Formats: sequence, structure tokens, C-alpha cells
Amino acid sequence: MKTVNDINFKNKKALIRVDFNVPLNDQLEVGDTSRIEAAKPTILKILEDGGSAILMSHLGRPEGIEKRYSLEHIVDKVSEIIGVKVKFASDSVGEEAKKAAKDLQPGEILLLENLRFQPEEKKGDESFSKELASLGDIYVNDAFGTAHRAHASTTIVAKYFDEKCFGLLLAKEIESLEKVLGSSEKPVTAILGGAKVSTKITVIENILDKIDHLIIGGGMTYTFIKAQGGHIGNSLVEEDKQDLALKILKSAEEKGVQVHLPVDSVIADSFSEMADTKVVSVKEIPDGWMGLDVGPETIKKFGRVITDSKTILWNGPLGVFEMETFAKGTIAIGEQIAEATKNGAFSLVGGGDSVAAVKKFGFEDKVSYVSTGGGAMLEMLEGKSLPGIEAIK
Repeated sequence: MKTVNDINFKNKKALIRVDFNVPLNDQLEVGDTSRIEAAKPTILKILEDGGSAILMSHLGRPEGIEKRYSLEHIVDKVSEIIGVKVKFASDSVGEEAKKAAKDLQPGEILLLENLRFQPEEKKGDESFSKELASLGDIYVNDAFGTAHRAHASTTIVAKYFDEKCFGLLLAKEIESLEKVLGSSEKPVTAILGGAKVSTKITVIENILDKIDHLIIGGGMTYTFIKAQGGHIGNSLVEEDKQDLALKILKSAEEKGVQVHLPVDSVIADSFSEMADTKVVSVKEIPDGWMGLDVGPETIKKFGRVITDSKTILWNGPLGVFEMETFAKGTIAIGEQIAEATKNGAFSLVGGGDSVAAVKKFGFEDKVSYVSTGGGAMLEMLEGKSLPGIEAIK
């Protein structure tokens, strides 16, 4: 895998696709800087070689030009984090962008305006891609979060460069996922949470050949429990996915994968922090009550599996962790994974809600790797090839 470490950028202009799709607050200030920080090592490598960096990204989902989605709002924050004053072009192509790129000196950084202000970006337009390509000498893709999109800046632009490579963040994402999917460090355990079986079905089907244990939690638990004849009260359920749940269990059994479902639930009489709660068997939830977290026996049961694991993938929380009352299961799993990691296991956490939970409860530095690309990570776990990665390879 060719990365920026394999190239000397002296006197070269690197056109870098970064993922600066960061949250902005009401004052249009950056709410979470982790995506900018993640791109810093790649940018610094290029500058330290004596090269310059032209950064391109999208922000939000603008319909045409919407000022609140302008990357101008993040220029000062990017400058602060990288430690270099960042220049800004108020378009991603056109005369201003061309002149700014042409005038860029070694050691300097230019940030282009939001790519998605141009409809050609999402369409993967050839001439738009060619215009972007004309700005730099070498193409670097460091945006895993958009690697599953065949957009102009993530995929099509690469064909106009003789020299192209992966940024350090994207390379690490690929290596970490391949480490899980091709791991010889067994047992391999996948922990899948979240609300719906339907969003995880292709992931489960693809990873069953690669894992030894499958832990299921979150809202999708109750589709499995009901399919097996349990009583789930008013818990979340996908009625039309019960046959699918049984099929997954059968397939896992045939492949020698042990599936671990919750045995008890923290239930509530309403979807609220203020609700009355109690712990019951996951198969015996009364009408009018709903399961919103795993119970203490489940935490112990899952903990034993995690402790013995050598490779761990975690995608999806085990309860409604945004409410303190129903966060205990997710926190406990995080603690167990952190402990296993400390004892030598490789742990990968990915997917929006899991990443949010890991950050909220302080596990970010206690697991091996936190993946930043939700959709891209899921597609890679599903066994799909990602156009942004294929374009570099």
C-alpha cells in the first residue's frame, strides 16, 4: 500500500482529499476537531518534505451554495491545529482556485471551498475532476469517511495523476479493518449493537466466516428474542425480520460461530430518563414495558467472552446510552474491551453511535483503533470494494 511515507514531496503540490465534514455550532464554530486532528500527520509529512498542501473536503449536505456550509468557517481552527496559517479559496475550481494553487509556496496550505457547492462533485463529473486535478502534482486520499463514494474528489480525480497515494489516516483505517477481517489472532469477537437487524444483515453475513463469537445487543436483540418465542412487551422489533434472525442463528451454528444474546434486560415503562425501571429476563418483558439496556447478568456473560478474545470489533451501542439510566451496558462493554486491549487484544471500534459512546465515556485512548468512517467502514465489513480505495490501488 503506497502512502505519503513512500514519496518525497519536495517542491511538489499535493492535492489532498480530507474529511473535514465537522459539526458546527450555532455560532458556526467547530464542535468536534477530531477529523481535523486525524488529517494532521499526513499534512505535516508533506510540509516537512518541503511540499505544499491543497486541501479539499465537503461539509454537510448543502443544496447549492449555502454560506453556513462554507469551509471558510473552519479555516482558523485548521490553522490552529496544524500550526500553519491556512489560505482559503472561495471556490474549489475556477480562476481564483487556480491562481491560489499556482502561487502556493513550499510549506504553505490552501483550503478549497466546499466541494459539494458544485453539483458535479457528487455526480463524479469528469471535467470537474480534471479541473481539480490541474491544481496539484500528486493526489493523496486521506478521507476514509467518503471512500465508499465514487465522487469527483474521492475517485474520479485519481485517474488524472501519475503519482497518487494514501494518506496516513486512510492507510491506518484500511490496515485496522483488514487486521480484524483477516485476523489469525483468535478468538475473534464481533459485538454488534444498534437498533435494527436490517442495517447489519450484510455485515453479519460477511463476517460469520471470519469470527468465533458474535455478541448481539441494542434494539435488534428483541427481534431475535421474539423470533425464538420470547415475550418482549413493547420493545423495538422488526416484525418482518424474524425469519432472517433465525436464519442468521442457523448460519452461525453451521459455521461454528457462538452467538451470545442478552439474558436479562433493563426495562422501562416509557422511553424516558424519568421512567420506572426494573431488571427482568429478556424473554419475559411485560406488556407496556420496553427493553432499553442489557442487564447485569448479560454484562457478566458478555464480559467473559470479551476477556478471552484476542481480536475485537465493536459496532453499535448495547442500550440507549444517551440516557444515563440506560448507559450501563454500553459503558461496561467499553470497560471490558479496554481491559482486553490492555491485556494484548486488538480492538477496533467503528460506526457513528459506537464512536460517540467511546468518546463520551473516555475509552478513545483505551482501545486499539477508533474508525472515523461510519458508512465506509460498514461497506468494507460487508465485503464491498470501496471506489476511493480502488482508485489509488
